[in-house]
Amino acid sequence: MSTPQRTDPSLTFPGIARSLSDTFVLALAFVMASSGVASAQGRQPRLSSDLRAKLQDRDPAPVDVIVNGSPALLDRLSRGEGVRLKKSLTAGGAVLEVSGEALRALAANPEVDAVAADARVQSHLATTTATTGAEQAWAGLIPTLGAVDGEGVGVAIIDSGVVSHPAIAGRVVANFNFVNDRGSADDGYGHGTHIAGIVAAASARGVLSAAAPTGMAPQAHLINLRALKADGSGQASDVIEAIDAAIRLRKVFKIRVINLSLGAAPTQSWRDDPLCQAVERAVRSGIVVVASAGNYGQSPEQKTILGSVTSPGISPHAITVGAIRTHGTADRSDDVVAPWSSRGPTFVDHLLKPDVVAPGSKIVSLAAPRSTLATQFPDRMVGQGRNAYFEMSGTSMAAAAVSGAVALLLDGQPGLNPLQVKLALQASATFLPTAGVLGGGAGSIDLEKLANSIVKLPAYTAADLLPSHSSGALRSANPLTIVWSELHGATIVWTDTIVWSDTIVWSDTIVWSDTIVWSDTIVWSDTIVWSE
Repeated sequence: MSTPQRTDPSLTFPGIARSLSDTFVLALAFVMASSGVASAQGRQPRLSSDLRAKLQDRDPAPVDVIVNGSPALLDRLSRGEGVRLKKSLTAGGAVLEVSGEALRALAANPEVDAVAADARVQSHLATTTATTGAEQAWAGLIPTLGAVDGEGVGVAIIDSGVVSHPAIAGRVVANFNFVNDRGSADDGYGHGTHIAGIVAAASARGVLSAAAPTGMAPQAHLINLRALKADGSGQASDVIEAIDAAIRLRKVFKIRVINLSLGAAPTQSWRDDPLCQAVERAVRSGIVVVASAGNYGQSPEQKTILGSVTSPGISPHAITVGAIRTHGTADRSDDVVAPWSSRGPTFVDHLLKPDVVAPGSKIVSLAAPRSTLATQFPDRMVGQGRNAYFEMSGTSMAAAAVSGAVALLLDGQPGLNPLQVKLALQASATFLPTAGVLGGGAGSIDLEKLANSIVKLPAYTAADLLPSHSSGALRSANPLTIVWSELHGATIVWTDTIVWSDTIVWSDTIVWSDTIVWSDTIVWSDTIVWSE
């Protein structure tokens, strides 16, 4: 196995974008659509859409909000009438409980840039190693990687926790709990353990059989950062604290990847979204952040829902992952994007998402035997006791597969920065024409094709393609255009319609914009996809 560099990833991306490679041209730009959150009267804070809706109530109930600002500003705000400081966030900012009147005052305070609700986040549920090319990577059949298995690469699992299982014995190197329930970092829900297995489970004697599923990077080590409760839900502030902890601990535990198989309703631009800001901090520190797109791509009437990607998958800094159905075969010709996999463009900013797709249907991975999921869905259990496995479907599973793929890539090419990792995965992906870029992004990840894309990979920097939440206008003169050149031989043009080759991807079957209700009326747990 290759030996990862011991030097810490640079806090900034090394310079790039001199010239594009002969094998592909990937020019990506983002158009920042008006989010409608700026006040028409002077400079007032930008509020998330759920908070704007709450202000329409005659007597709004108290609500928890996240506010960023200087310590002095936060101290003044916390001393206001109807305001209670609930939590100070490590990277700056605070969670405040505000009354209805205090929220109105906060919405008019010119010292505050943006205000977001402390959103409820929810886990995203759903032949992987053969389909993605992981088995070829283990065997050393990918020239630019050599024989890799993720050894030396730390993957932070920010989820519902991870329980002890023989298939990951000795490789969970640290456990932290960010949920205020006085519990341990164990997995009371069962989702985080399943995710950990997809990333890094190894064959273990006595576990089912020799055919027990193996994770994508079976020698990667795991950092368990529990941020979800035993019902699979949590608060955005807890996830943010877990992300910032991963940034602080990246040198200690060699954290190169964060997996976020969870999401919250997209109520504001990624620039103002506290979850997305935390993702940006992680990426700029040198950590690759992989996020699930969400499972909201289809309405109960089986209409396609555009703009259904959840936060923090809406961040341009994250590798956002949708799910495909492999139909139980390693043959890519029958792969399709699952109808429930969330589609782009992003709801507020209209960015092209997801970035890639990966297997996410009927995935068997590690079980937490006494967890909520195992108790509620015993028919999904495979085996018993601490050796048990469990079957799930969702973009959560697909994101975990991509996190494992990133660990393999960084095992073989430890010098790549997060943006180069994203471009390598996109450039080598197998495009899915029937899904287009709004459903499948660049396509299904394919490690077997990495050789050419890594050799010719230009050294892009954050300044070239990834804007900062605090920056002004973007650099591109041609918004929302991707040129695939020789890789895909097609151009996507964004005007009043979306054009893919000669086909307009827009019809009466599309559910768009204001018809999507992202609010507390959505019962998140009922939208989890268990089988197809």
